[in-house]
Amino acid sequence: ESTIWQRRFWEHQIRDPNDFNRHVDYIHWNPVKHGHVTRVGDWPYSTFHRYVAAGTYPADWGGGDAATATETDFGESG
Repeated sequence: ESTIWQRRFWEHQIRDPNDFNRHVDYIHWNPVKHGHVTRVGDWPYSTFHRYVAAGTYPADWGGGDAATATETDFGESG
């Protein structure tokens, strides 16, 4: 079965600016996590490019070799 939206989801209230930033990082990292690209900047449909243009992220944030599982689980590993 192929779908766009995942079956499991949950509601989450953003608690503070750090929590918001963690969620934005998670969203930007997802194309890499799921194997669509090897670097965050390679995903053309991401708001990541706007964040880079605004100076929020360096252009090489989320590069394949520099990222480790610990740095990119964004709280998912428990």
